[in-house]
Amino acid sequence: MRILVVSQYFWPENFRINDLTASLRKKGHEVTVLTGEPNYPDGDKFDFYLEDPDLYSYFHGCNIVRVPIIPRGKGKLGLILNYLSYFISASTIGLWKLRKESFDVVFVCQLSPVTVALPAILYKKIYKKPIVMWVLDLWPESLSSVGFVNSEKILNITGRLVSYIYNQCDQILAQSKSFMAAIKSSSKPDANILYFPSWAESVFDSENHPVNEETFDKQSFNILFAGNIGEAQDFPSILNAMELLKDKNINITLNIVGDGRKLSWVKEEVYHRRLGDFIKFFGRFPLESMPSFYIQADAFLVALKDTPIFSMTIPGKVQSYMASGKPVLTMLGGETANVIKEANCGLAAPSGDFHALAKNIEKMFMMPEEERIALGINGKNYSEKAFNRDIQISFLEKILSNVKISKQIKSRL
Repeated sequence: MRILVVSQYFWPENFRINDLTASLRKKGHEVTVLTGEPNYPDGDKFDFYLEDPDLYSYFHGCNIVRVPIIPRGKGKLGLILNYLSYFISASTIGLWKLRKESFDVVFVCQLSPVTVALPAILYKKIYKKPIVMWVLDLWPESLSSVGFVNSEKILNITGRLVSYIYNQCDQILAQSKSFMAAIKSSSKPDANILYFPSWAESVFDSENHPVNEETFDKQSFNILFAGNIGEAQDFPSILNAMELLKDKNINITLNIVGDGRKLSWVKEEVYHRRLGDFIKFFGRFPLESMPSFYIQADAFLVALKDTPIFSMTIPGKVQSYMASGKPVLTMLGGETANVIKEANCGLAAPSGDFHALAKNIEKMFMMPEEERIALGINGKNYSEKAFNRDIQISFLEKILSNVKISKQIKSRL
């Protein structure tokens, strides 16, 4: 098949769509990615990209068509302009660049914003090609959950836009089972909605990992938080939990490997709360370097704010954590907490309950090593069954093929 992938974010930004496109190309499909200039998560276009953009025109055999965008910046206005600029650039410059190309199906990777689907819909209307959209973030729920939009009028308008987008899709894929009901409520009655979760990227499958010069304190019990440092991750509650543990006679370090819009705030809070001996920052690293940090960790941490939308979300890092065979500490509710409990691979605290998180961290620290090893093995075994990468990608192959064939049949009738 010839597949057009529409995604605002793509390599060298770290998202699972990178692994997915490379896997589809490896299976023999021709893949073209319509994306923007890399600037996530720090909000500025990557210096190494700007030095030589041509180096980032191909990824594992996939052709990359980039369009100019306004970088995210640090404030709300910058983010709005970033969202709008991709939608406008991809719908105009992007489709113009693709005018001589022909594709069988369009695959939309729908992280925020939902408007990423609009260029794909325009392409569909022009060239009569089917759309498959992978919903990884629910709108307008996400906007209100992080306080980005509080106006009911704007949220209602956004909700109508979301319904329009869903109804233009030939197939919708939901990243969690809880998403399916929410998507259905905003879609036409006969909408095709399937469960399609994330998985651990292939880099975590290899046993030959690059070794970073950056290392954790070998004398400490090392907890790793990897990924985005934003409003959704509820760092105020994470810091509260670490404050409760500060005066206890236990050698624990929270190692933060990542970047994001709240990083400066978190660093300032760590300084003012005198948590520098307990929390270490390593910055952002490419995906290929992450297994080296995972290997050094004794346990992993994932947290999300206490909102209905986040209770339905399974953060992508959860699959990587579980596949790495180490126990997981969570401070969130809903579907992720259910997965951790079902897999018996860690200790779950409710969203925002930093007292419970602190108790669970202390409990895991005191836990015999063989118990922690058993939890890690449980997670790895569960991940191989429920989030198997090869099975998921083969499943997507069938979906794309079926949608393509169905569209061809309808066009002939």
